[in-house]
Amino acid sequence: MEKTQNNRAWLLVLPVLVVVAFSAVIPLMTVVNYSVNDTFGNNAFFWAGLEWFDEMVHSRRLHEALGRQALFSAIILAIEVPLGIFVALNMPKKGFWSSLVLVLMALPLLIPFNVVGTIWQIFGRTDIGLLGHTLKALGLDYNYTNDPLDAWITVIVMDVWHWTSLVALLCYAGLQSIPQAYYQAARIDQASRWAVFRHIELPKMKGVLLIAVLLRFMDSFMIYTEPFVVTGGGPGNSTTFLSIDLVKMAVGQFDLGPAAAFSIMYFLVILLVSWVFYTVMTNIDRSQSDIPEAM
Repeated sequence: MEKTQNNRAWLLVLPVLVVVAFSAVIPLMTVVNYSVNDTFGNNAFFWAGLEWFDEMVHSRRLHEALGRQALFSAIILAIEVPLGIFVALNMPKKGFWSSLVLVLMALPLLIPFNVVGTIWQIFGRTDIGLLGHTLKALGLDYNYTNDPLDAWITVIVMDVWHWTSLVALLCYAGLQSIPQAYYQAARIDQASRWAVFRHIELPKMKGVLLIAVLLRFMDSFMIYTEPFVVTGGGPGNSTTFLSIDLVKMAVGQFDLGPAAAFSIMYFLVILLVSWVFYTVMTNIDRSQSDIPEAM
């Protein structure tokens, strides 16, 4: 007896597909059109082929922005992932304090990006900001508007403050899913705290850690609003990341062709690195799942 397929479920998905088409596919096609054409305004386009892509590939400006972006993302992942795991391991597991800590950890995630930038812009000022005034009172020459190192430290600390709680909450959810039988077996075997973390908690958190690493990489690699509000990409070009450089090129200089090619290459880099992250981490997880765990 042949089974009949009910395709009415596609009708429920159709509105989503239409919204995605208008919000993603159509703008992407517009960017692709700009990337292979030149324009002098008035909707007059002239075929340029791959000229803008070739220019961007050999652009020193793009290479420097890409280096700053890669360094920033690497620092962010190196700080936020271990710190988020540490915070999650020390969070209360039950009761009132658990609920309170969860609410407090979620608060930074609710603050809009431009507000985060404004908070830290004021916070770091030496005249009215608590952080800047305190460091100045301690005799430290801190000025994020003139010193590139201070600007980098400010942007990194701001991002750590804003997003570490996301990693911590994901890791906390992974820890809560571990059955108590694992911990009881570890106590019977008199396993050390490190052994419990290494052989029980860390393997059970690999799934959420993969999500956390991917989310934080993509967010940090596309960061724009917070550093732009705090430093404007300065001093000089020290905090001009890829997104800031792209906006300056498209809006400030109105170089639509190079900016469109730049944005497509930007998108492909994020897609490629995210795919590499996902492939490597899932392969590691699969290979280790085939090996019997030993306490």
